[in-house]
Amino acid sequence: MQCRDHSTHLVSLPNSQGPAVPFTMRRPVRPPSVPMSRYRTAPLATTELPPGIPFIIGNELAERFSYYGMRAILVVFMTRYLVDAAGNPAPMQEGEAKGYFHLFVSLTYFTPFLGALLADGVLGKYRTIIALSLVYCLGHFALALDDTRTGLLLGQSLIALGAGGIKPCVSAHVGDQFGQSNRHLLSQIYGWFYLAINLGAFVSMLLIPWLLERHGASVAFAVPGLLMLIATLVFWAGRHRFVHIPPGGMRFIREAWSSEGRRGVGRLIGVFLFITMFWALFDQTGSSWVLQSQRMDRVLFGHAILPSQIQAANPLLIVLLTPFFHHLLYPALARLIPMTALNKIALGLSFTVLAFALAAWIQMRIDTGLKPSIGWQLLAYLLLTSAEVMVSITSLEFAYTQAPLTMKSFVMALYLGTVALGNLFTALVNFWIERSKTPWLDGAGYFWFFTGLMLATALGFFAYSRNYREELHLQTER
Repeated sequence: MQCRDHSTHLVSLPNSQGPAVPFTMRRPVRPPSVPMSRYRTAPLATTELPPGIPFIIGNELAERFSYYGMRAILVVFMTRYLVDAAGNPAPMQEGEAKGYFHLFVSLTYFTPFLGALLADGVLGKYRTIIALSLVYCLGHFALALDDTRTGLLLGQSLIALGAGGIKPCVSAHVGDQFGQSNRHLLSQIYGWFYLAINLGAFVSMLLIPWLLERHGASVAFAVPGLLMLIATLVFWAGRHRFVHIPPGGMRFIREAWSSEGRRGVGRLIGVFLFITMFWALFDQTGSSWVLQSQRMDRVLFGHAILPSQIQAANPLLIVLLTPFFHHLLYPALARLIPMTALNKIALGLSFTVLAFALAAWIQMRIDTGLKPSIGWQLLAYLLLTSAEVMVSITSLEFAYTQAPLTMKSFVMALYLGTVALGNLFTALVNFWIERSKTPWLDGAGYFWFFTGLMLATALGFFAYSRNYREELHLQTER
């Protein structure tokens, strides 16, 4: 690899991957004395772990607990617990609830553009994260205090603004801590970052549905609110250990509109558009897969599992599969094909096709009057989670390293926009089905429809990615 001054040049990556980095946390380097009145504005020239990483990981764990715990019970809340202004039951129909669920997720992944513009152009990442985290907390408590559609709308709107607004900033803030000297740890830390996401999600997806069943909606929504407050405090506590990359201001605007900036962003958008369909399918684990599980035999090893709790299989599998992929599977596959980021994503899209084909087969059995074991859906989760490891974790690092220096949060927001577009597509499909009563999209036809779309997407991505050359942009060390 030819090394150049990466503040002004690109570094071309070879079309292959070097030896896998051991997937272990390293001891953070002790930061030099930093005056309380100012923050460090460039990465340390060190081969070790940046000192602010533990605070980012801790914040992400608690924040994702709050988000996924709340999200895990949304469909069940809307179809069973929603009341009118007089306190009388006023639940939504299943199709309407699925549509509103994906509309909420879509909005949550559109607001990253607002957060990215604030972070890269005006406030910087740290101040943007703190401000929007407080908005995020208010959204949780709005859901906890009001079980009507008004409370649902207010709470979801504030959470969408807060959760979405901080998302690109936190992901880019991870990469900002690294320079050339320790960039070999970047893939490892994004893996740990994703493990924190899924550890928080796993615990919350088991606990919050149980709280909803035993103690009602107010308690079930209040606990995620408390965890989000803890997440904010943890992030604030690390403020003097972080690298704070200053906002780009007019430089951000000039780079965004330069020919090189437009060319780079345009190439990335081409990749991101294919990933949109992955999220259109993946996030149905919170809607159509939950509703499918209600019609299955959910007794596993002598214990009855709640429909919302089935989702906990995904984060648990992430925790188990991520080290397996990095230690064993990727090195083994590298003997056959180069394990570039784009090849990993292509493989993940193929696994998504298999996962939804299995979900369609399960639904076919349900449609004939059978009650298949929940174990079949757990197998589908295994396939889909394998796809997530290859698509989502890889895409986080890919989006950061390919982004120009002043546009890290903005490009991360573009990537998160794939989640928004995917969920918007699924929401529109469900609203259309609810109004048109299209018979061929009932039951198994619904799952086969998305399986076919995913197959076409995987084939299209494979063709597009053959001509894409990866590049590297990292912050300058001091």
